[in-house]
Amino acid sequence: MTDTKQTDPLHGKTLEMIVKHLVFYYGWEHLGTKINIRCFNENPSIKSSLTFLRKTPWARKKVEDLYVWLIEQEQKK
Repeated sequence: MTDTKQTDPLHGKTLEMIVKHLVFYYGWEHLGTKINIRCFNENPSIKSSLTFLRKTPWARKKVEDLYVWLIEQEQKK
């Protein structure tokens, strides 16, 4: 049995937690430049972003990938 729980940075994280972390770190404007989707660029809110990301797998993947990258960078410090 592998310890994927310990190696998977998304384990135990909700989409809401991920989005809030990214918004706290980057802010809406910079997050919108990193991932160019309307819910981050036009009248952004956590609620509208979650609604869009839950319905759009490609956008959710981009958000999750950015989060994983950010966590890895933070752990290197």
